[in-house]
Amino acid sequence: MSEAAEWHIYRGATTPHDGIERLKPPPPWRRFDGPVVKQFVPEAPDGDGPGSRYLPEPDAVELTNIALLLRRPLLVTGKPGTGKSTLAHSIAHELNLGPVLYWPITTRSRLQDALYQYDPIARLQRANLTRGEGDGVPSVGEFIRLGPLGTALLGRERPRVLLVDELDKSDIDLPNDLLNVLETGWFEISELTREAETGEVRVQTADPGGWAMIRNAQVKCSAFPMIVITSNGEREFPPPFLRRCVRVHIQQPSAEKLSRIVSGQLSESALDKADDVVDEFLTLRERMDLSTDQLLNAVYFATSGLELDGPRRLSTVRRIFRDLGPGAEA
Repeated sequence: MSEAAEWHIYRGATTPHDGIERLKPPPPWRRFDGPVVKQFVPEAPDGDGPGSRYLPEPDAVELTNIALLLRRPLLVTGKPGTGKSTLAHSIAHELNLGPVLYWPITTRSRLQDALYQYDPIARLQRANLTRGEGDGVPSVGEFIRLGPLGTALLGRERPRVLLVDELDKSDIDLPNDLLNVLETGWFEISELTREAETGEVRVQTADPGGWAMIRNAQVKCSAFPMIVITSNGEREFPPPFLRRCVRVHIQQPSAEKLSRIVSGQLSESALDKADDVVDEFLTLRERMDLSTDQLLNAVYFATSGLELDGPRRLSTVRRIFRDLGPGAEA
């Protein structure tokens, strides 16, 4: 567990708690008045999830708490494999904020898809199939599914965690497209405008089996989501986008931290048996892009009971470092 100030609610702890209840009110300019709506959110899976054993650096803990307090997105930069995405899972796990909503970014990612998608063809097909059965035209809401960002913005008492993964892979316009919705915390579903006059409309969400009731054809947040945006630094973001984010850079783990990660994810005995593997990892990392996950794979292999002599063991470990992950000669 990382050292944490008394006001921190996220502490990098491995045991979940209800510290989110101690979150201070937002600044006046980041208060959102969306109603808390009826919705179904599946429970987070039990057991060890991606963030249950994460060991954040004190700087990451500090800036995460600043983002939580200010209700601002957290922009996390660093080399591949340094645990940027796992930070989002760690926050959700420790603060009991439910399953992490996931938006993986590609060059084809659009804001509209992350907010919601409407399938008019499926609605037309349903209407044709049920014509003459007295059911009438099916509700538009049955054919609307909120995307990960749209689901994160639903009105609720506790924030959800949204992971926007590798934003630097996006089309050049996407960061600017995000500015308005991140600032206002709401959007309209124009297809629901007519039905909204009759009351609430039920739509699907990005959660498996999830649903929510939409009022007035609008999704408006009440608790601003904890949005974790990762970037591998492939390009720069526009200044207006950067001004709206709290930024943290994840450094490559030190030798001491790698030892703690190995012992935490595997065991102390695994660390004792694989000190040569850790040394080899540190040596190769000076000229290759290696991830912590590659080290864990190599240590697991080296301590799995296979009878390999020293030279063969290290030779195979080097292949794991070279072939499993982003490791290319720098």
